[in-house]
Formats: sequence, structure tokens, C-alpha cells
Amino acid sequence: MAEFIKIYPDKPSEAAIAKVVKVLQNGGLVIYPTDTVYGLGCDITNSRALEKIAKIKGVKLEKANFSFICHDLSNLSDYVRQIDTSTFKILKRALPGPYTFILPGNNNLPKEFKKKTTVGIRVPDNNIILEIVRQLGNPVVSTSIRDEDDVIEYTTDPELIFEKWQNLVDLVIDGGYGDNVGSTIIDLSEHEPVIVREGKGDIDIL
Repeated sequence: MAEFIKIYPDKPSEAAIAKVVKVLQNGGLVIYPTDTVYGLGCDITNSRALEKIAKIKGVKLEKANFSFICHDLSNLSDYVRQIDTSTFKILKRALPGPYTFILPGNNNLPKEFKKKTTVGIRVPDNNIILEIVRQLGNPVVSTSIRDEDDVIEYTTDPELIFEKWQNLVDLVIDGGYGDNVGSTIIDLSEHEPVIVREGKGDIDIL
């Protein structure tokens, strides 16, 4: 059964963050808050953990559209091809924030994603997940946790999330109530920005 720990977003406890990082380093799956909906993620470098998430989501790993949560834009060059100034300016304006940006991937993508030409990048405005990624030292692969009930779509109460997911993951973070609106997805991989999904993030940043 998963562990359930409370972390306060204003001042995340170092010890609690270290505990989460250890779970990720050991190939565990973690549910955590973001600035939009709660996410399910693992260490980007752990193949077995990636396979587990793909299985839970019912998708083939190489076809999965997971996003990478980075601590800041300095992580970008690890997985993204060089981007032009206007693209970088959009990212600087929007992040950290409730956006997923689709960017051209480079040759350093983990082997599971080698066939992908693009990658979704997130830098959420949430101290808990940003601190986890910073201490981990590399991005967390992330997907949102949807509810089977189309009316609800996203579960926002961490205790209900724990009840539902406790046998599928290793740790659930209670970081307060989540949002029930996903991130705005913007494709910046071509010449002109394309809004793939309008969510919480304001599209006026373009």
C-alpha cells in the first residue's frame, strides 16, 4: 500500500521532499500536486517505472504522450533541440505556470522516447513538485490522473486520490486540494504557436 504524506506548498519540508526523492530513485511511482491537476510520475531515467505508468494508463510506452516536469528552463537543453529567441521568450513569460509546451526533441531523449520528434515540457508553479525535481536532479515524467467519471474528470481531494490509487502507486502527497482544470497545451515545435488544448493557462501570453 502507498504511503500518504502531507507537504505544505508554502514551505515544503526538506525531510519530506527527500523521502519522495528516495522513492523516485528506487523506481517508485508518486502522485503529487501541480499548479493544475494532481499528477502521476516517476524518475525519467527509470525504465521499469516508466513501463508501470504506461501500463496503468493503458498505453504503449513508446506511444505515450507523457510530459517532462523540469525545475526550470536550464533543463531544456537536455531533451530539447535548440530553440529560437521568440520561442524562448514565450517560455520565459509563461513559466513557471499552468502550461505544457510541445517542443522539438533532441537525440538525448531517454531510449523509451527515441522515436518521438517532440516532447511536452512542464514547469509548474508549485513549490512541492519543483523542489522534488530539483533534489532528484533530473525531470519527472508526468501524466495527469483522470477520473473515470466524465463529470468529475479530475479528482481534487488528496484523500480520495489516495483511496483510489493506494494499491497502484508507492506514495501519494497531500499538498492541499488540486485544481480540476488541466494545463493549457501549446505546440511550439513548428514556426507558429498552435493551441492544442485551452486549460488553466491564459493564451494571452502568446
